[in-house]
Amino acid sequence: MRIPTSRCRDIERQAGFLQPEQCAPPPLHGPPAAMWFIRDGCGIVCSVITWMLVFYAEFVVIFVMLLPSKSLTYSLVNGGLFNGLAFLALASHFRAMCTDPGAVPKGNATKEFIESLQLKPGQVVYKCPKCCSIKPDRAHHCSVCKRCIRKMDHHCPWVNNCVGENNQKYFVLFTMYIALISLHSLVMVAFHFLYCFEEDWTKCSTFSPPATVILLILLCFEGLLFLIFTSVMFGTQVHSICTDETGIEQLKKEERRWTKKTKWMNMKVVFGHPFSIGWLSPFATPDHGKADPYQYVV
Repeated sequence: MRIPTSRCRDIERQAGFLQPEQCAPPPLHGPPAAMWFIRDGCGIVCSVITWMLVFYAEFVVIFVMLLPSKSLTYSLVNGGLFNGLAFLALASHFRAMCTDPGAVPKGNATKEFIESLQLKPGQVVYKCPKCCSIKPDRAHHCSVCKRCIRKMDHHCPWVNNCVGENNQKYFVLFTMYIALISLHSLVMVAFHFLYCFEEDWTKCSTFSPPATVILLILLCFEGLLFLIFTSVMFGTQVHSICTDETGIEQLKKEERRWTKKTKWMNMKVVFGHPFSIGWLSPFATPDHGKADPYQYVV
């Protein structure tokens, strides 16, 4: 069922009805915050678990499979590839967690700001009664971040942050690199089992045979689980970017009021303009190019 827009947002047609006197003035512009970080217990625990699982995979890959290997070339190539992808995955996770996803200034529903919009008869502005801010189009309120987020897709506890217009690139890279290291670890586990069956189990690992089997089975289970999960998330995010429709907009079946662009243009809006190797780097901040400005008045 299509949810009426009036039920989702507090809509008023005149500035006087917004009751701006109930909103506290926004804080004065000071030095920008050094880092965006959400103090949510569940999100922090999930983020720590994510890093611990990656470090566990590092431990098993290096100390159980690569160091005991007789082939130096095999160990160097696979060790360099796995550690490089793991580093990019954790860097992407850090950027997705500590980047402002596109928070709307809190408490900007003041009389002065509303008057600066120069409302005309029949024009509509959107107000969020929870954070007392005037919403731009396509913004939604997050109950965990306690802010309205521009182009909010969803709140992900695994990165302890919302996925919005400013950090969606890093979230997509995080899911992609986790899927790649999961696939790589599964392939190495399969080769290691074959190697151990052909050789003496006491020579294929520095650990005892039972400990080696348990560590490999746990890594195999972790790799398979995260391969499926992150692959689905990666595909969902790419589809959302190409159709230029966030997860919340798809769930609420909101009416499209924004300009329809090509899939390639939508990708450049998220990953940067123009196309470059920086699309794959979590250290490259995307240049959104000629992205459509967000409107407070419709």
